[in-house]
Parts: sequence; structure tokens; C-alpha cells
Amino acid sequence: MKKAFLFSGQGAQYAGMGKELYENYAVAKEIFDRADEVLGYSLKEICFEKEEKLGETEYAQPAILTMSIAAMKVLEEKGIMADMTAGLSLGEYTAYVASGAMEFEEAVALVQKRGKFMAEAVPSGEGAMYAILGLDTELVEEACREAEGQGLGLVIPANYNAPGQIVIAGVTAAAEKAAALAAEKGAKRAVRLKVSGPFHTPLLEPAREKLKPELEKMKLSPMKIPVFTNVDAGIVPSEQEIVPTLEKQIVSPVRFYSIIENMQKEGADTFIELGPGKSLCGFVKRTIKGVTIVNVEDEASLEKTLTKLEEVS
Repeated sequence: MKKAFLFSGQGAQYAGMGKELYENYAVAKEIFDRADEVLGYSLKEICFEKEEKLGETEYAQPAILTMSIAAMKVLEEKGIMADMTAGLSLGEYTAYVASGAMEFEEAVALVQKRGKFMAEAVPSGEGAMYAILGLDTELVEEACREAEGQGLGLVIPANYNAPGQIVIAGVTAAAEKAAALAAEKGAKRAVRLKVSGPFHTPLLEPAREKLKPELEKMKLSPMKIPVFTNVDAGIVPSEQEIVPTLEKQIVSPVRFYSIIENMQKEGADTFIELGPGKSLCGFVKRTIKGVTIVNVEDEASLEKTLTKLEEVS
């Protein structure tokens, strides 16, 4: 059995996430307590009670990273270790923590700044993101090109989540037009996302510029397990490449389903999503077949995962 740990991205958060793990496992409690100390406010309170704060990017990102690492620590305590790792957008930072390249405390402080920079990069209302469901990738890309060709501004695929599930992002008018064109081309649905900006596009250049010096302050160590990056879906060759990769990541599309395909090529047969929700499990199911797919976000899912892994080992 070769295990891939996958870490949740922004949008998966919900009030109450991590509470069961915090209350029942000392290793999870320690992670939340360490995050509170670093951030200077109660992240626990935000995760467990304050849903409105979880909707704000600068709070959501450290909250998801913390909850995801807490879930991983509980799983590792049960003897389940990763052979490789990746994450969706923000989740890539969690993957670097899991690999040993980043210290948890530095990462949680960094992603709070990242969230703030991303929220500030494009004025509210000037950018939008839409999930395009049930349409071939090529037709989604074509819809974006046609919308741009009408002089409405930039719009591109921003998240290649799974075949038939692509997120587009760009200037509001261009994104709206591309979503309408995608519907005309046969998309089952085009859903506007509740996000604060057109993430993973060149419109986030101001965020990249602010993030760069923060990334350069990081103390990075060699990765103990391979990390697959959103930028090109390949393995990050060394810790020296982490900073330039994360710089590119904030303005580049997320190639998640290519990551899943590449992990399978590297021998992964068991995919474990760590963090809030099960969206990454869904993406894996839509992308590849014949693998074990489980998640850990609370006590019930942990027990199911441990039972399933015992069955397949």
C-alpha cells in the first residue's frame, strides 16, 4: 500500500471543524494551541464557533491548515504515514509542513499573510470565479478564450479540479460571459463561487509581490517525502525550488487532477484527504479508478478510515 496524503484548500471550511479532534486527541489539541500562540488570537474559537470569520480569507487559510495538520497528527499517531503528499491551493502549504520542509508555526503565520494579500489584491466586485460542471476541459478553455476575445478582460481556467469540474476566474464581466458561453456549450451548471477575488490568475500579481519577501524569510528543510506542486503537477525537486514554486502558484492555475494522475503513476493506491470536507475525495473519484479513497476530518471519519486501511493492507 502506497499512501498519498491530500490537504484541503479554501472553501472547504465549516464552523465546528476540528472540534472533535481537539477534544479527543492530545496531539490535535497541541496543534491548535500552538496556532493560537503564533497568531495571537483564538483560532480555536474561529474554527469551532465563528462561521462568519471563517468566510474571511485571512482567517480561513490558517484555520484550514491548522485543522488539516491536527488531523494528520492524529492519523500518524495511529501509525499511518504518507509516502507522498499534495494539497489544493492553500493545501500545498500544508503538504510542505507534512513533508518536513516547513515548520508548522512558520507556515500558519505565512498563510495568514497570504490570505490577507490575496483578499487585498483585487478590489471587491472586480473579480469573480465560477465552477463549470459537466463540460470537457477543452470547451471550458474555449469559452474563456471567446470571452476574452470580446474585450471583456482576463478570464482563464484557475482550478483543474477533476475532469468535468473546472473553475474559471477573471475580471467579473469576462468571467460572467465565459460562464454563460460554457452553459451554451453544454455545461450542466455554472456556479458563481463565494470568494473574495479571482484566485490563481495573473490578476493576483499584487499578492505575489507582497508574498515573495515573506516566502524568502522561511527556513526550509529537505523534504522527507515527495510533494507534488499545483503549478505543473510534478514533484518539487528540492527545498530550493519551494519559494519560486509558491510564488508562481498564487498567479497560476491549480492542476489538481494531473497531480492525482501523476501520484497514481508513482504508485499511490491509497488517497487520504486530511482537513475539512470530502471535496478532494470526490475529485480523486472522478479522475482515477481502482484506488482506495478515504478522509479524516472528525472521529467518525477517522474510525472509518482506520477500518478501511486495515481491510486493504
